[in-house]
Amino acid sequence: MPHHSSVTAQIRPAGPTPTAGRALPTTRRWWADAVGSVTGLSMLVVVALWVSNQGVQNLGDGVWAAARALGRITGLVSADLLLIQVLLLARIPWVERSYGQDRLARWHRLVGFTSFNLMVAHLVLITLGYAGSVGRFLGELWDLAVDAPGMLLAFAGTGMLIMVVVTSIRAARRRLRYESWHLLHLYAYLGVGLALPHQLWTGTDFVSSTPATVYWWTLWGAAAAAIVWYRLGVPALRSARHQLEVTAVVAEGPGVTSVHLRGRHLDRLPVRAGQFFNWRFRSGPGWSRAHPYSLSAAPTDSSLRITVKNLGDDSALVARLRPGTKVLIEGPYGRLTGESYRGGRITLLGCGVGITPLRALLEELPYPHGAATLVYRVRSDADIVFRAELEAIAAARGVRVVYVPGRRADRASWLPATAAHLSDAAALRAIVPDIATNDVYLCGPNAWMDAATAAATAAGVPARHLHSERFSW
Repeated sequence: MPHHSSVTAQIRPAGPTPTAGRALPTTRRWWADAVGSVTGLSMLVVVALWVSNQGVQNLGDGVWAAARALGRITGLVSADLLLIQVLLLARIPWVERSYGQDRLARWHRLVGFTSFNLMVAHLVLITLGYAGSVGRFLGELWDLAVDAPGMLLAFAGTGMLIMVVVTSIRAARRRLRYESWHLLHLYAYLGVGLALPHQLWTGTDFVSSTPATVYWWTLWGAAAAAIVWYRLGVPALRSARHQLEVTAVVAEGPGVTSVHLRGRHLDRLPVRAGQFFNWRFRSGPGWSRAHPYSLSAAPTDSSLRITVKNLGDDSALVARLRPGTKVLIEGPYGRLTGESYRGGRITLLGCGVGITPLRALLEELPYPHGAATLVYRVRSDADIVFRAELEAIAAARGVRVVYVPGRRADRASWLPATAAHLSDAAALRAIVPDIATNDVYLCGPNAWMDAATAAATAAGVPARHLHSERFSW
C-alpha cells in the first residue's frame, strides 16, 4: 500500500480555539421530522380538497368527466409539489441544516420531475375531458389557451418549466457550464409565478371554498416570502453587516488558490468549519454569478479563508482577485460540521480539493490528542495542498496524516491504481484498524465518495457515523 505519514515540528494552536465565543448554528433533532410531517400533511390537504369538491363522485360520471376529475387531482398535486420543490431550495436555515444541501438537491430533482410529469398529465387530461364533449382536441386546446382567464400565462410558464426540466436532465446538464445552467434554472421561479393567475382564476379546486382559498393563498405566500427573504433578504443583510473583503490571494499548488478574507463582526457570523458559502466577488464582469466554495480553515472572529481549484469556469478568475476586492456572501450552508461529532476518535477521508472542508474540521473539532487520522488521496505528491499546515496540526494535536498518491484505478475504488488489487475495505482497515468505532468525515468527487463510503460501510462504520456532503451540481 503506497502511503507515508508526514509530521513536522511546526506548531499551531490546537483544539477548538478558533470557535471560542462564536455564535455557532445548532440543529434541533425534531426539525427534520417536522418538515417531513408538514410535507405529508400538505398532500393530504390537497387530496381532501379534491374529494370535498366532488372529485371521487366525478370519476363515475362518464369517461370525459372522469378525465376532468383526474386532470384536476394531477394538477393539484403537481402545484403542491411545485411549491414544495421551491421551498426545498429556498435556503430556509432549519430545513437546510436538517437535511443538508446535497440531500435537498436530490429531493428537489425528484420532486421537480414528478411535479412536471403530473403537470403534463393535468394538461392532457383536462383537455381530453373538455374536448370529449365537443369532439375536437386541438380546437379545445386552442380555446382553453385563448379564452380561459390566465391560460396564456400558464402556457408561457409551462414552456419555461419545460426548458428548465430539459436542461436538468443529466446528459444536457453535462454540456452546460454551471453559470449557464444556473441562469436557466432561475426561470423556474418565473414559470411558477406565471401559473398562479390560471390556478386562482379558473381552478375550481382553488376557489371552491374558503378553506381551499386560504390554503392555496397561504402556501403560495409562504413560498414567495421564503424565496424573497432567504434567497435575497438574508444574503443582502449579511453581506452589508459583515462587509467582507479580500486581504490576500495565495497559490497553494497547481491550479489551486486560497483567498483570505476579513470583515466586521465575524464573531456573529453563524458558521462552522466544514460549511460553505455562495460567493460573489465584486471584481468585474460576471461578479453577480455566485459560486459555492467551502471554508478551508476554521473561521475566526476576524478572518475567513476559502480554497478554490481551477475547473475551467469562473473559478479560474479567483487567482486574479486583488486585495481590497469586496465580497457578497450567501450562507453559510452545509451539514459537514462538528455538530455531528460524538467525541472520541475520528477519521477524515479526502480526495483532491475535497481536502478543503476537512482541513477546517481538523483544526476545529475538539478531538483528544492523537485521536484523529487524515487519509488524503491525491494524484501525485505535487497535488498535495496545505502540506505545511497539515503537518503543523499533526504535530500540535497528534494527528496521523496518511497521503495516498497515484493515478485513478481502472475500477470503482477510492484507492490508486497501484493498490487497486487490494480490497477497498481491507485497505481502509489496514490504515485505521479501529475505523468501525470512529466518526468518519468524507469529501471529494462523487464517484470517489461513493467508493470511499462503500469501503467505510464494509469496514463496519455505521451509517449514522458517516458524515459527508456532495457539492457537485
